[in-house]
Amino acid sequence: MGRKLLRRVKTVVTKPFRKRRRPPPPPPPPPPAPPSPPPPPPASPSPPPPSPPPPSQPPPPPPTSPPKPKFPFVFPLVESTVLPDPSPFFSLSLLSAPLPTNSFFQNFALNNGDQAEYIHPYLVKPSPSSISVSFPSRFATSAFLYQVFIADLTISAAVPGDDAALGSSPEAPRHVISSYSDLGVTLDFAASKLRLVLVRGSPYLTCLINHGTEVAISTIHAILSLSSNSSRTKHTVKLNNNQTWLVYTSSPISFSHSLSSITSGRFSGVIRIACLPDGGSFSEEVLDRFSSSYALSGDAVLTRPFCLEYKWEKRGWGDLLMLAHPLHVRLLSREDCGVTVLEDFKYRSIDGDLVGVVGDSWVLRSDPISVTWHSIRGIKEESYDDIIHALRSDVESLNPAAITTASSYSYGKLIARAARLALIAEEVCYPEVIPAIRKYLKSTIEPWLDGTFGANGFLYDAKWGGIITKLGSTSPGEDFGFGLYNDHHYHLGYFLYGIAVLAKIDPAWGRKYRPQAYSLMADFMSLGRRTNSNYPRLRCFDLYKLHSWAGGLTEFADGRNQESTSEAVNAYYSAALMGSAYGDTHLVAAGSTLAAMEIQAAQTWWHVREGDNLYEEDFTRENRVVGVLWANKRDSGLWFAGAERRDCRLGIQVLPLLPITEVLFSDIQFVKQLVDWTYPALNREGIEGWKGFVYALEGILDHGSVLEKVRSLSGFDDGNSLSNLLWWIHSRGDEEETGCSDGGKYCWFGHYCH
Repeated sequence: MGRKLLRRVKTVVTKPFRKRRRPPPPPPPPPPAPPSPPPPPPASPSPPPPSPPPPSQPPPPPPTSPPKPKFPFVFPLVESTVLPDPSPFFSLSLLSAPLPTNSFFQNFALNNGDQAEYIHPYLVKPSPSSISVSFPSRFATSAFLYQVFIADLTISAAVPGDDAALGSSPEAPRHVISSYSDLGVTLDFAASKLRLVLVRGSPYLTCLINHGTEVAISTIHAILSLSSNSSRTKHTVKLNNNQTWLVYTSSPISFSHSLSSITSGRFSGVIRIACLPDGGSFSEEVLDRFSSSYALSGDAVLTRPFCLEYKWEKRGWGDLLMLAHPLHVRLLSREDCGVTVLEDFKYRSIDGDLVGVVGDSWVLRSDPISVTWHSIRGIKEESYDDIIHALRSDVESLNPAAITTASSYSYGKLIARAARLALIAEEVCYPEVIPAIRKYLKSTIEPWLDGTFGANGFLYDAKWGGIITKLGSTSPGEDFGFGLYNDHHYHLGYFLYGIAVLAKIDPAWGRKYRPQAYSLMADFMSLGRRTNSNYPRLRCFDLYKLHSWAGGLTEFADGRNQESTSEAVNAYYSAALMGSAYGDTHLVAAGSTLAAMEIQAAQTWWHVREGDNLYEEDFTRENRVVGVLWANKRDSGLWFAGAERRDCRLGIQVLPLLPITEVLFSDIQFVKQLVDWTYPALNREGIEGWKGFVYALEGILDHGSVLEKVRSLSGFDDGNSLSNLLWWIHSRGDEEETGCSDGGKYCWFGHYCH
């Protein structure tokens, strides 16, 4: 033939995200979920014999196939012995719906609820009847950096004569989360009649006070001065740590102060508090001008592919002032929304300078990316034999009986590894091995979906609303904390990849297990806001930071965290592939959009380029990637290895090796810096699996010389294979030939976004 056939997936998206059309025929709506466990999956050999029909009814036709399962599928219910009780912290109106498990305010709902969270630009720490706020300084070394919490101000309120409200009683009630949204959370301090509205990116803290309450503001610093304007609605507090705080009130109020506290008489209304950033009188003028308009909450709406819109519920009068982090500024589409960027009004942050943006809504546009089954660049036909030789060997070694792990993470990786072999076989025109791969995938995936995998399995937790595992339901350490909602997108992403490929090569199987597949996807990627949903909205993805968190329901002093960005990308990429297999353009678009934003966030905060000024000089000089990124910290070490293991640090940001990896590492100059930085760590024994990922990135720079290194490897990561590495190296085409350094040439979403 002499010519290579390029297979390209072309999917046309014609409906916006909020107007999803279900594939015909539509299933009947499910009845309300009963409290008893759901019926078993429809994998039984035959349905029970039908009862005789009434005489007036015609006899039912004989069944020709097992009954189709109904949506939504729910895995068997389980009562976890390790999950915390959410009821002390969430209002009764919220407890009837699934609850967030990886949110930006998660610490406020765990243990005593008194660990700080970073609500840009402030660290905020509740106590039973007060809230402490810090405009943090930063501590940095070459190994880590973090923001330091100091209780710069503590705000409390009390009805006169109510000692419990002042916190003097041991029975003082905790705060209650009365509402939350994509971009904000509201805390109620019932005894003190104080409501704190926290909206991410607001330069002001907003307090709503009712019932003629006395307000107190204290500090661990010394108060140098307190001054008020003539209308007694703006009050300036200067502290001895060189901070100046501005207090705005919706009606006149008189404050008195001592060395470390400010008190008022009875007050009802709105109090807004802001730390004056660097910028002198200009910054103060900006804060004065926009102090009368505040957001109660904020929603992030996926309107079109690669497009995200922020909409705030606003109160007061005038325009809304919010703060944008560096990735916001890069993606902000000024022609789509009437916003004004105040480049000289900024707050320092561990995430980079937060810049003022004036406008009631924002539109963020990400660059479109390619979500394809096969390589973006293609493989030359003369390379087929090299890959096929390895493919035969890898497929022959597939043996479900040889799997010794019961871990949902490790098992999922083995499934995804085998699924990669099927797609590689398609791409190199070697379909002979696909039946064996199909058989392996069926035998490994089905037991998890139909509940017959005795060693472990997926179950449903109704307390928080989500999938946990059998092992994780009784032990917090099993399945890497999956039973505490840790790493859900990692584990389930691997399963979705295998399901997507199997549904592609065996559509009948895909139709049979579609309800279970969509339940796994919805656990971490539900976009709905319905109270009757089985899962919370976007369990892992942070719609303000534009990347995922993996910490689950564990209290951490530095907030949520995430280690592997590439596994997060894999989760949304796999969901998009599953949408492609099922003809679900809504899922394709949603998964592609979240994958694109996860990639850009990884490139912004995890990839550390030489000479960057986002982080301190010492940290930037010693690190090319962040190990674990926390809401309030950057760490060079990993959960499973120290900072010196640069091979692991590179590998955990690469695996699994997929077509989308090319987009994640599209900055060739950074790839060279990263490979050069990692190479000195390869002089040790027993790291063959990690070497494979280093060689994969080196193959971007020089694919010819890396082939021998790949062939000489004696082992591979459990989610990788020789076939996959050879596929990757042989698909490294010339940049000039393809013109797709950002994946754009084959991005079939391009004309629908810009």
